[in-house]
Amino acid sequence: MTITVGIRCDAGPRTGAGHLVRCVALAEELTARGAAVHFLSDLGGLAWAEQQLTARGLPWHPAPYDAVGLVAAAGRLGLDALVVDSYELPPAQSRAVRASGRTVVAIVDGDPRGQDADIYVDQNLGAELQHPPLAPGVVRLAGLEFALLRRAVRDLRPDSAPVAGPARTPEVVAVFGATDAYRAAPVAARLLIRTGAAYAATIVAADDDLRRELVALEPGPGQRIEVIAPTDDLPKLLAGADLAISASGTSTWELLCLGLPAALLWVVENQIIGYERTTARGLAAGLGHLPALTSSPIESAAAVDTLRRLLVSPAERAALAERAWAAVNGRGTARVADALLDHLRRR
Repeated sequence: MTITVGIRCDAGPRTGAGHLVRCVALAEELTARGAAVHFLSDLGGLAWAEQQLTARGLPWHPAPYDAVGLVAAAGRLGLDALVVDSYELPPAQSRAVRASGRTVVAIVDGDPRGQDADIYVDQNLGAELQHPPLAPGVVRLAGLEFALLRRAVRDLRPDSAPVAGPARTPEVVAVFGATDAYRAAPVAARLLIRTGAAYAATIVAADDDLRRELVALEPGPGQRIEVIAPTDDLPKLLAGADLAISASGTSTWELLCLGLPAALLWVVENQIIGYERTTARGLAAGLGHLPALTSSPIESAAAVDTLRRLLVSPAERAALAERAWAAVNGRGTARVADALLDHLRRR
């Protein structure tokens, strides 16, 4: 009998696509095992987000508005389980689906925000050190060993930790999600220019306004900036880079899995814990808080110094890469799928 799983997550110009990306990773694993997967999502009109589902043949349905609608959709689609990944979804909806006899998996980042689930997945660094109270029979999968990574990333993971290569002009990739809602790309580009170091940077511009701002910048001697639109080839670009610059979000675990030296900044409050833990353990370099990088000369100068060191020192990049590669092995998606399918078989 085919197992059918629904995934309730959203994306949008302000919320970004992080929830969708990690749910797509889980969907890839489930469909590879013969399960049917349906997304119930509001994608905010983002063509890139829609493409993630259509390119993989994943059916996509409008997001139900309330608990009654979600339970009705679960019945209409014949769902055996529902995966919930949202900061905004009212807990009454997951509670109603679970009360209908279906397995519920909640993907959370620390605070479960009241979601009612049989399995909680918190893929964040250090989550395994926390032990919140759980009802009998409820499972919690916590820590980087459960990081949900797309196949396109896992397939590019090197067999061993990267080592320092011969000196060359470093290739840099800067990306801040599918929407870059807080306009981080131009801030990062200006910091790079201020380093005075040579580099060849590819910067992802999420929209035309960002592209125009980036193209108008004037790099210094030995510096080159290429501006591109969001692309499905991003994992390949990252795998060939010497340094990544990104926000501290779900994409951080992809960078670590690839063994890629990364410089992170944090943009919104829910990113600060991951940022602090990742940089404190030396898995990535820290640039600071996005608003401070434009308002504080001290903060921006420190970020410029950090980037300069990474650009001119292959050895420093290699040390970051080695620690990053060892932290995320890319098997988290399989582990979460195992837990869900085992739970369904027991039921």
